[in-house]
Amino acid sequence: MIVAGRIIYAAIMMAAVVAAVWLSRGRQARLGLTVWQRVMVGLGGFTGAFLAAKLPFFLSYVVDGDWPAVLSGRALFSDGKTIMLGLAGGYAGVEFGKWYSRVKVSTGDSFAVSIPVAVAIGRLACFTNGCCHGIATGLPWGVDFGDGIARHPTQIYESLFHLGCAVVLASLRRDGMLTGQLFKLYLVVYSIYRFATEFIRPEAKLWGGWTGYQWAAVVMVGVFGALWWAQARTGQRDVDAVG
Repeated sequence: MIVAGRIIYAAIMMAAVVAAVWLSRGRQARLGLTVWQRVMVGLGGFTGAFLAAKLPFFLSYVVDGDWPAVLSGRALFSDGKTIMLGLAGGYAGVEFGKWYSRVKVSTGDSFAVSIPVAVAIGRLACFTNGCCHGIATGLPWGVDFGDGIARHPTQIYESLFHLGCAVVLASLRRDGMLTGQLFKLYLVVYSIYRFATEFIRPEAKLWGGWTGYQWAAVVMVGVFGALWWAQARTGQRDVDAVG
């Protein structure tokens, strides 16, 4: 049963990756990037997202002094990851890939629909796996994830949220609105959403009664809001088509 669950989880996650690649391929081509540049941008985004998503869990092994797990790599490839930091790390990884391959155009809008769709699909994997659920609830749509307690299906809430973002961002991109800023808009809005929904998630409370994810959300709103302001001030825009 556990093996079947892992296979289903991996299959859904793979579907999320395929959807992201398929939905972004046309937009990437219209940016006028070479194959090498597209590979570097994609590799940078994937690597940054993977490392950032695993960072809190990797550090937990370090704090616990489990050096065999750290040195063997088991800490990096064990269960557990955070989508929130993964998105931020993916953004940083793309920027590094652009710098390395000398890409001068903004690429964020090309990911503004594909990434929300991928995350929406990925959250379905969390639902089938029974992880990332919410606190107990008496609402009729509460789900028992195996412990006999009906809980908020926060994975489904978030999946619907990301799908909604994809629809809105696709509309904005089609109409040429907020050109060059759509992915930052997505990250800011998601951070606000995540801050709010942490109140129905069973995460450990840190300073001020907020969870680590809520503090991360505040930082992300500040960072990506500042990037948005700085780029809008200098007039940096996405190159929608070349040739």
